[in-house]
Amino acid sequence: MSKLATIETTLNTTLAPEYLQVLDESHMHSRGQETHYKAVIVSEQFAGLNPVKRHQKAYAAMGDLMQQIHALALHTYTPAEWAEQGSAPDSPTCRGGSKHDL
Repeated sequence: MSKLATIETTLNTTLAPEYLQVLDESHMHSRGQETHYKAVIVSEQFAGLNPVKRHQKAYAAMGDLMQQIHALALHTYTPAEWAEQGSAPDSPTCRGGSKHDL
């Protein structure tokens, strides 16, 4: 199973999202070495939690899998927030600084 599929399965299993999108953005950062990901997660489990607590919940769900990646950009929403917003912001362009660029 690919790392992307493993992340998707893990988040689906633990957070029961109504919507989940996981993107491999490694090509923007580390020459495609499967190190940078973006996850858009819409889950009722985020209700009543501030952004920091939501991210902590997602990182906890990832567990040891977090040790296998360099970065996971999280965009976490409740279903009501997602109904209003409907999309996550685009990821910024990498500014460099990766050890792979040396």
